[in-house]
Amino acid sequence: MADTVMDVHKFKFSVAYADTDAGGIMYHGRYIEIAERARMNWLGRNARPNPADVGLVIRDLQIRYLRPLFLCDEFVVETRVLKVGAASVSVEQKFVKNGEICAILTGTAAYLDANGRPTCMPDILINALKK
Repeated sequence: MADTVMDVHKFKFSVAYADTDAGGIMYHGRYIEIAERARMNWLGRNARPNPADVGLVIRDLQIRYLRPLFLCDEFVVETRVLKVGAASVSVEQKFVKNGEICAILTGTAAYLDANGRPTCMPDILINALKK
């Protein structure tokens, strides 16, 4: 029951001093935090999990750094669903500055019940993810 989905959600962000290392380059770990903000911004508009469940939890994540981002750079995180399964969703997130891709994160989130076990996502969530 896997479907490919192509809609893109865009989340704008600017690199602040706290995001950088001593050389003024955005610290590699910040990409994960910013990607999470972009996912939450997107999910908050599209899908609410069952309150009794834990919800979507990252199961795996890969990051490919292509170009550095620097202090005061403005960029967009483009979030796109790659595949929706019964109990998981795969997502790609591109960090884009002036049309150039700086980093690509791909990952899979599993839907967990209140006991922390993988379970089928509610239909309302699956439908929202497929939008």
